[in-house]
Amino acid sequence: MKLWPLAAAAAQCGTLAHAEDVTLTPSVDARLRYENVEQDGVPQDADAFTLRVRPGVTAKRGEWSALVEAEGTLALSTGYNDGLNGKTQFPIVADPSNLEINRAQVRYSGMNGLTATAGRQRIELADQRFVGPAAFRQNEQTFDALRVQWTHNRLSADLTYAWSVRTVNGTRGTSARPTAIDGDNVFALLGYRTDIGTLSGFAYLVDQDEAAVQNFRLSSQTYGLRFNGSIDVAPGAKLGYTASWARQSDYHRNPNDYSADYWFGEATLAYSGLNAAVGYEVLGADQGLALTSVQTPLASFFRWNGWAGKFATIPPDGLHDLYGTLGYTVKEAGPFQAINLAATWHRFDSDRLDRHYGDELDLVLSARHGPFLAAVRYAGYQAESFATDTDKLWLTLEWAI
Repeated sequence: MKLWPLAAAAAQCGTLAHAEDVTLTPSVDARLRYENVEQDGVPQDADAFTLRVRPGVTAKRGEWSALVEAEGTLALSTGYNDGLNGKTQFPIVADPSNLEINRAQVRYSGMNGLTATAGRQRIELADQRFVGPAAFRQNEQTFDALRVQWTHNRLSADLTYAWSVRTVNGTRGTSARPTAIDGDNVFALLGYRTDIGTLSGFAYLVDQDEAAVQNFRLSSQTYGLRFNGSIDVAPGAKLGYTASWARQSDYHRNPNDYSADYWFGEATLAYSGLNAAVGYEVLGADQGLALTSVQTPLASFFRWNGWAGKFATIPPDGLHDLYGTLGYTVKEAGPFQAINLAATWHRFDSDRLDRHYGDELDLVLSARHGPFLAAVRYAGYQAESFATDTDKLWLTLEWAI
């Protein structure tokens, strides 16, 4: 709670900005969350009650800006395994207590569509399948990096060199769950926008240069193509579509010798508050050995392969994820600006050997009122041949300015 005075001070500074056209803008967001996990094979249920606060301030003058943002996570209960506390009688809820500088960056955003950002920063690339901030966790994944972005007419380019990844383990991280993972990471995207969508080529060179983290076996190079766009198919109805292919292989100090394909296709339909999606994702396997299937260690995992989190590490025989989503959004309902209800079903299968891993149902109800967002989520994974039956429940209240 020592972060609140910093937020107040930042807000006061915002009212005092005056000299040389420098403007100071304070920011703060907070998230209070209860997470319950019931997992077969683990003796006790996890009950994690946590509070996360991020105060920050941005100074801007002309084309230049600087941002500093702290992050504090407080465990209000102790009945869970945060991955670091050794409480293996509980399932893992990867939200350990933490206090750190979450972001500290300098940015230039000038003419001719050029933006450059240096320092500790949040990076979200494409659909966050390969690189993202893991924003669902209380401690965010950020990058010590130099990123350059450029747009001109229909062309765009995005190039990042990251020398360190700050993990969701926070400052208490150690061993296989470190605070940071060093390495020479390079992310590159080149896009061309057409009237029906954007075609992108991408390269993700992930260098997990820490022996304690899977003995370097998560280092990979991935090259591929992605196309996504949308069209109006009827008055008030929009059809969206995404297709992607990539080839991944070992990189840098990875002792494995492998290559595997990645495929993804999704179609969405939005009409008068109704939202539907159907998708199919393939994370291919090579030899059937551990970590020789497509791996995405820098992804925002909660967005992919079910909320129960069974496939953050892809099994040796790969993964096929067939899913469908149906949702409905009501705008301006009483005191709420929006109320959203959605359900997603997943069927998980292997890429090799034709195994059915299991099925999952994910449900969410959320409501927004001004700066507040409240949500109830549920994930139920039913195992067939991989992992164990797991039920998760989240109650969340967020506030941001």
